[in-house]
Amino acid sequence: MKVELIRGGAVFHWDLNEHYNRMLVGYSSSSEEESESSAVAATDRNKSFSRKCQEEDDANNGSPARKKHKIEEQVPKTRLPLPGCLLAMFPDEVGSQTEDSSLHGGRLRSFKHERGNWATYVYLPYHPEEEFRELLEELLSLAGDHGVVLTPQEEFHLSLSKTVVLRHHWIQTFTQSLKAGLVHCKRFVCSAGRLRVYCNAERTRTFLGMEVCTGHAQLLDLSQVLDRTMTEFHLDTFYKDPSFHVSLAWCVGDLTGQMKECIQEMQRLIDDHEEGPFLLRLDCVELRCRTGNKTFRFPLEP
Repeated sequence: MKVELIRGGAVFHWDLNEHYNRMLVGYSSSSEEESESSAVAATDRNKSFSRKCQEEDDANNGSPARKKHKIEEQVPKTRLPLPGCLLAMFPDEVGSQTEDSSLHGGRLRSFKHERGNWATYVYLPYHPEEEFRELLEELLSLAGDHGVVLTPQEEFHLSLSKTVVLRHHWIQTFTQSLKAGLVHCKRFVCSAGRLRVYCNAERTRTFLGMEVCTGHAQLLDLSQVLDRTMTEFHLDTFYKDPSFHVSLAWCVGDLTGQMKECIQEMQRLIDDHEEGPFLLRLDCVELRCRTGNKTFRFPLEP
């Protein structure tokens, strides 16, 4: 559509369609630029808002990364040392004082002491009477006359197992197994009256013992019950042909030869006792298991 416009004597021709199209193009370009600017601005606002929300969530929920960074800032660079009293409770090695044989009458360990390992054995206790103690003094004096210095036992017992090494965490189940095995074992009496000389497997100690003469069969039954528990825990069983005895005294080293030279004379002291041959009597009413510094008791059935 064309329009003719006369102004000041001059004639102007104006194409309205072309003018209208130019206006549309200008408007469209402007709108697109504004739309793009608006979109970019909206995206920036969304990103900013998202970062802000994330920071608030991290602060509220305790983001692991932020927490870790904060904890690392708070933890000191150097650790405080443990108190000496705690370190002394669990020494890495046994002190030289513990292993010093001079503190134990010259006795040596059959196996090295290690933390968590407990020396364990099962026995019947013997509670000596005054008469026995007097006779023992005479026996030790006679041995001394032959050049053998014996030390009396601190306590007297009859062993029913070898001394084995038991791990600390086995103690409860080990003693429970012993108790279950002994539940039907009956009480009995045994006696000993014959002197014998014994030496340990390492040949580091010699013992004067009094061997059982009555009650051997009942003792053998008990040791076989104990062997089942030893086998269960893969420990050494008792001797195949045991000589059940009560150790009376000991000395360091293998002095078996010297002891046998005077054993007959010592036996005469036993046989010629003023009230007849002396018999050491054990009332077998209770077995005991010693493991480390703990003692467990197992009463036998009446």
